[in-house]
Amino acid sequence: MHTITEYREEFIAYLDSMKITKEPRNLYEPITYILGLGGKRLRPVLVLMTAEIFKGDFKKALDAAVAIEVFHNFSLVHDDIMDDAPVRRGQTTVHEKWDINTGILSGDAMLIMAYQLFENYEPNVFRDLAKLFSKTALEVCEGQQYDVDFETRDDVMLPEYLKMIEYKTAVLVAAALKMGAIVAGASDTAQEQMYNFGLNLGIAFQLQDDYLDVFGDPETFGKQVGGDIIENKKTYLYLKALNSGSEMMTKELEHLYSIQPKEADAKIKAVRSIFEKTEADKATKVAITDYTAKAFEVLDGMEIELENKDLLKQFGENLMNRTV
Repeated sequence: MHTITEYREEFIAYLDSMKITKEPRNLYEPITYILGLGGKRLRPVLVLMTAEIFKGDFKKALDAAVAIEVFHNFSLVHDDIMDDAPVRRGQTTVHEKWDINTGILSGDAMLIMAYQLFENYEPNVFRDLAKLFSKTALEVCEGQQYDVDFETRDDVMLPEYLKMIEYKTAVLVAAALKMGAIVAGASDTAQEQMYNFGLNLGIAFQLQDDYLDVFGDPETFGKQVGGDIIENKKTYLYLKALNSGSEMMTKELEHLYSIQPKEADAKIKAVRSIFEKTEADKATKVAITDYTAKAFEVLDGMEIELENKDLLKQFGENLMNRTV
């Protein structure tokens, strides 16, 4: 087995070898730009790691890894347009650097390119990868729509929110793990176990992202801290604060989420204070720990080598304790 750093380096080298230089430049340059902004490369690393865990050649999984990274970045380009976000990974977002139309069209091209990469596999592997990918892509769209709907709803419940982040974020992490297993020819049972491991890990990952959006360090987070508050997103922190706060705090929080001041710093500071006073911040950290534990429980039941379980646990623990 290779280390996580080695998988990431192999992936980045392969991605760099596929840089697009063809015309029209305004379609392809934004794609090269967003893919070159870095990021954690979480999903492609999981594809490669899982392929090797099941005794496959991880290099045969590189096209699937690129496909899932291209799709992930496509979704970010369109999410940033929908959120009117100015910054992604510490750099100007695609629609700000170019324009909205370019962002939409380049994102569309990325989705098509992701599917094209599956054509490099044998028919049965292509079929399984494409089937999983189509299901996952549609669920990501459903999750995004739930997220948009929640912004204007005042009756969002915690189970609804957890379903939304499962679709918007966790299914892509789960698909990455299953893709590696598919390329390696793992059994159907092993594929599903890997998927379920990834699903719980993905929920923990998104909860950590919610937490960092409010309490992260602007220097390391890579996105605008407080962006979810500015957008009035009903995150786990928000819903926990509503359920655990006093009536006065609840009314104050609801008021803050009904306004859009020109200068958002005061709003962010006030909401952050309510999250701390109601201990919603602590409850969110507990939930992150719980979902990570659920992922590890699935992992413990898998018939893979102990050192590989340890590698996946290390990966999960790093995600739970990350600051970016």
